[in-house]
Amino acid sequence: MFKHLFKLIWNKKSQNFLLLIEILVSFMVVFLLSSSVVYYMINYQKPMGMDYKPVWMIQYNNELPTKNTDSIVMFYDAVKQHIASFPEVAEVSFSGNNIPFSSSFSSTDISNKGVKYERISNFRVEDDFIKVWSMNLKEGRWFNAGDRIYKDRPIVINESLKKKMFGDAPATGQLISNKEEESKWRVIGVVEDVKDESDFSPVMDGMYLRIDTGTFKWLSTITLKVNSNADAAFESRLSKYLSNTFKNSSIEIAHLEDMRKEKNRSKAMPVVIFMIVAGFLIINVALGIFGVLWYNINKRKSEIGLRRAIGATGNTVSIQLVSESLLLATLSLILGVFFAVQFPLLHVFDMPSNVYFIAIGIAIIFIYLLVFICSLYPGKQAAGIHPAIALHEE
Repeated sequence: MFKHLFKLIWNKKSQNFLLLIEILVSFMVVFLLSSSVVYYMINYQKPMGMDYKPVWMIQYNNELPTKNTDSIVMFYDAVKQHIASFPEVAEVSFSGNNIPFSSSFSSTDISNKGVKYERISNFRVEDDFIKVWSMNLKEGRWFNAGDRIYKDRPIVINESLKKKMFGDAPATGQLISNKEEESKWRVIGVVEDVKDESDFSPVMDGMYLRIDTGTFKWLSTITLKVNSNADAAFESRLSKYLSNTFKNSSIEIAHLEDMRKEKNRSKAMPVVIFMIVAGFLIINVALGIFGVLWYNINKRKSEIGLRRAIGATGNTVSIQLVSESLLLATLSLILGVFFAVQFPLLHVFDMPSNVYFIAIGIAIIFIYLLVFICSLYPGKQAAGIHPAIALHEE
């Protein structure tokens, strides 16, 4: 039967070529769209690694009249203590600008036993940072006041970087260095991975460094964990205090929940646009497949009538036409899968290999369903052709 179907397809190769191309393009579009959706869903299902909902962010312009380090540290200690005195505030911490869901990014390159690791997210934090974000320690400890005096500067890394650098071995006590191997850091702890970009973004390899006295000169971000009774009235009082404290400085207070939603929208928007475009394309392809099959039936009335005259049933004719369509889809899918498997081999878009293979499976199932549905009605119409009428018309 398949040999006969191949002959029929080959005899009409000029008519089927366009249909093959349409199915191939549809497969690639569905494959690319599925890759993005599957990648986002896998990332979405991973834990956040923190509690961002009660966290607020304060940003200010760092323009203090003094350059004396001790005076700057005393000033910020006083600011922190005053903010912590509000009954609505549970925890307060200064940090670098690249907090979760912000538009700021800071990275560095590090080295471990001669192996280089590039673009590691670099976070500058205080001792209370872990309390503000309710982060989970997986190994070792967090920073404390005793880390002000050190031989090798203490550092905390996340689970992803730990697995990449040390595998299943303990990371606590290990020494790492910067890319030039001029500075040494000693790992004192490992924290759970934090999704700091968006719900749909992958976890970045990260490292946390403790803020020292010299860092306060360029800091401009405060994060605070608020209680459930923090409302607009408290935000107004907080803004008024900060405006009076940081003279001639623009104060911005943002809620991390709102920042997260904005990040998720910006991350999902390209995929939504791609889905709309792909939807229109697939609808056009479906109409094209339906039209081609309808045209082929009208052109093959004599063939169908002859088959019916020599004893073929309507169901047999219908199955033949549907089988031809599915065989055409298979030929296109073979070529499409060949192109699709190049994506994990060449590390296109830098996604995990399993994402591409899941997307290939989804795209194959979708194309078969699309072709099957589009060929059902033309196949039914072909089954209803009366042999005497078809032969009489010829």
